[in-house]
Amino acid sequence: MKKKLITISGQTASGKTNLSIRLAQNLNCSIISCDSRQFYKEMSIGTAVPSKLELSKANHYFIHHKSVKDNYTVGDFQNDALKLIENLFKKDDYIILTGGSGMYMDAIVNGIDKFPKIKLGVRELLNEKHNSRGILFLKNKLKELDPEYYDIVDVNNHRRLIRALEVCISTGKPYSSFLNKKNKKYDFESVNFGIKVDRELLYKKINYRVDKMISDGLIKEAKTLLNFKDLNPLNTVGYKELFEHFKGNLTKSQAIEKIKQNTRRYAKRQMTWLKNKNLVWIENNVEIDEIKRFINSNNL
Repeated sequence: MKKKLITISGQTASGKTNLSIRLAQNLNCSIISCDSRQFYKEMSIGTAVPSKLELSKANHYFIHHKSVKDNYTVGDFQNDALKLIENLFKKDDYIILTGGSGMYMDAIVNGIDKFPKIKLGVRELLNEKHNSRGILFLKNKLKELDPEYYDIVDVNNHRRLIRALEVCISTGKPYSSFLNKKNKKYDFESVNFGIKVDRELLYKKINYRVDKMISDGLIKEAKTLLNFKDLNPLNTVGYKELFEHFKGNLTKSQAIEKIKQNTRRYAKRQMTWLKNKNLVWIENNVEIDEIKRFINSNNL
């Protein structure tokens, strides 16, 4: 029997952590996190890192193993994770890969796409445009050149926008046309699940989670990271809104409402991404025996 990499995808607050732990305990296997927000040890509350109790229930990897000051790319993660997977499969038959960062999961399941070389000066020009005209210029340009990728990218991450635009401009082709072209061949099989949640229920869970983050001390945590606000890991929902509050641009209640709104938008982009994937859709309270029957069937 081939070794099985079990991936569990889903929108933020859909229940990936709980389901992954239940399954890991049953299969006696490890969990690899591909949630890029949870890599950084300075960020806990705003990234919904599993609690100490949850972490104690199964072996977890790639949680709090980096600092926000480190430059850690999707390529770095792919190299590190594949080495770990190879070692874990020497003794285990199963590994669970879970998280909300679709590109990081794809890097393991399908490999990283090869992109063309960027023409000289394009990146510099785009950075100049961003500095002089703001992120709205980048958003509008990407929407014009590659509406498909615009629908799934984090449109508030200027580095992602610039990366896509430099490919569009250098090649005359949409950035999305270069995605998912490389299917990596491994010695293990991937069994890919997606958690489905009713939208109204998901939005209630998101709102509850944000309120709990605030009561757990997210504002205090964000204040400790204020000096790092310009680093890429901090350009993320839950922190950037509070940085605006600290600058006086938003009241506390406005910042909290903005976090909820942006998290819902993030969840919507996640689902747009996941709809294009070949997933087995399940409820987050699915019986573990049902998942195991599918994992061990021939319907892969």
